Amino acid sequence: YAGRVYRAVLPLVKAKRVIVLGVFHGWRKFAIRNVLVFDPYRAWRAPDGEVPVSPLREDLLARLPAGDTIRSAVMHDSEHSVEAIVYWLKHGNPGVEIVPILVPIMDFGRMETLAARLGQALGAALKEKGWVMGRDVAVVISSDAMHYGADFKFTPHGEGGVDAYTKAYTVDRALLTGPLSGAMTAAKTRQAFETFCDPKDPGQYRLTWCGRFSVPFGLLLLEKLASAQGKNLIGSPLAYATSVGSPQLPAKTPGLGVTAPSNLYHFVGYPAAVYTAGKDK
Repeated sequence: YAGRVYRAVLPLVKAKRVIVLGVFHGWRKFAIRNVLVFDPYRAWRAPDGEVPVSPLREDLLARLPAGDTIRSAVMHDSEHSVEAIVYWLKHGNPGVEIVPILVPIMDFGRMETLAARLGQALGAALKEKGWVMGRDVAVVISSDAMHYGADFKFTPHGEGGVDAYTKAYTVDRALLTGPLSGAMTAAKTRQAFETFCDPKDPGQYRLTWCGRFSVPFGLLLLEKLASAQGKNLIGSPLAYATSVGSPQLPAKTPGLGVTAPSNLYHFVGYPAAVYTAGKDK
């Protein structure tokens, strides 16, 4: 479903080391919140072979307060939001190394604190090694857009059909071209966060983007890194698709199939934007 969007955005990621900020769908099941979830693995598996976890992971963990992170194989094993991104990154760059991090529920204040600390840790590692963001290290943020339908408990425009579909993707595109684009600030990121969920109860969706925590956290992190260079973080919407907006890809390889229903009463959006350090402040 999301292949066309992956193909549009991930080839732009040229860095050898990629921090992948994943959605943590299972935060309720594991009763985990307010920390960043790292994995303990030496490498991940992909169709193209092993993908090594970068030594940068250990560097970051050593620089972060113990209460800000946990390491869990079972939490990463239970989650799917990082896998496909890693496969595409490996396919485009056989030498890629990854640092997978899951972002569970947290309020915006905690998010700002963790983003600032991870930004400081990453900034220190970059300076020590002479690395440059974009060239040597990149950040990729995982998220679907709106999940629409009665089984998602989200039908603000009616049960479904063409009219509901049109209104739903218009909301998504307005978010991509509004608070998620242009010169990014903490205020704009907060606006996006409060569009996704109730700030007083972040577990409650207002708009069913599964990246309601990974997206604002990642933007705060990137804004901190850009600001440290005396630059603005600039967001550029690149692509948007839905599970019913294009014909199914003709992938007939044995073992491949659809992972969910796809119709005008059950559909999901797929957003893509690029964030770069822009003009000096």
